[in-house]
Amino acid sequence: MVIVLQRVLSASVDVDGTCVAKIGRGYLLFIGLAATDTTAEVKRLATDVFKVRLMEDEQGKMGRTLQDAQGEVLAVSQFTLLASFAKGNRPSFHDAARPEVAESLFDEFVLELSVLIGQKIPTGVFGANMKVAMINDGPVTVVLT
Repeated sequence: MVIVLQRVLSASVDVDGTCVAKIGRGYLLFIGLAATDTTAEVKRLATDVFKVRLMEDEQGKMGRTLQDAQGEVLAVSQFTLLASFAKGNRPSFHDAARPEVAESLFDEFVLELSVLIGQKIPTGVFGANMKVAMINDGPVTVVLT
């Protein structure tokens, strides 16, 4: 499982010209699920996102959690995070979870994180061609594995 976490001032997802999800200040999460991922992995990374301190505190340092800062989360499934270029210039996605498995684990991750932070988490549309817009804050971008 790979999560690209971006601290944002705002983010949104459009599908077929319609906004399906949007947030203000918080975290935009791009989530790639591997064929070897388990429920335990999902829970561990949800806890990591919950605990990470990337939000600015009173001194302008990254000292607050998302919950401390009353931020929001937008989660987007992105299998391309599992791309491999080991055999050339065209990506292979053999390490990515099959769609039905990935969707179930993605939903599990979103539920787990929403329970931890105490709020519903908007998401993109699994498997759809999405247009993701965001204003990165910092910029702050980290990768969690």
